Amino acid sequence: MQMGLDFNLVEDLVAGVDEVGRGPLCGAVVTAAVILDPQRPILGLNDSKKLTEARREKLFDEICEKALSFCIARAEVEEIDELNILHATMLAMQRAVEGLSVTPKLALIDGNRCPKLSVPAAPVVKGDSQVPAIAAASILAKVTRDREMAAFELMYPGYGIGGHKGYPTPVHLEALARLGPTPIHRRSFAPVRAAYAVRGVLSNGFAEV
Repeated sequence: MQMGLDFNLVEDLVAGVDEVGRGPLCGAVVTAAVILDPQRPILGLNDSKKLTEARREKLFDEICEKALSFCIARAEVEEIDELNILHATMLAMQRAVEGLSVTPKLALIDGNRCPKLSVPAAPVVKGDSQVPAIAAASILAKVTRDREMAAFELMYPGYGIGGHKGYPTPVHLEALARLGPTPIHRRSFAPVRAAYAVRGVLSNGFAEV
């Protein structure tokens, strides 16, 4: 359920929830939910995109150490292709909140909509720059996904995944056209569908005859 409130007035057992990876052409969408401990403040929390990689890595460890509870969840490529990216993101957010070891009294969701949850929830537009718990969630999700992309760089060389993190940059699109899709590419995304079509491969993975 959702509710309207002044989230600045609510501090007790609030879970911040955010996602990373809706726009990329490959890899899972990763979400996180975090309940911060008011007795153990963490300085410097902000939208993960506004922090350096080194700062995110340091805060990642501090959040994991000091948070009352946190959960990192995901929706895999197959789920994204089956459900679409919006519904897969909502599913991953549900998993993150449900995976918390402490039940929050309220979940604040970055963005303009909420997943269906068993606890009260409210969306917060640009919440990762306004709500510390959402900022913490954005950091956990981004660091986790970036690490996965670095690993995929080694598994699938030539695509530059470690650099562009799967987003449709010119480098990625050129490699996709030249090398073709990998098993981690999202077949429901237009550039990936186009790459399969060029190679005479149907969306079910079988070659045309």
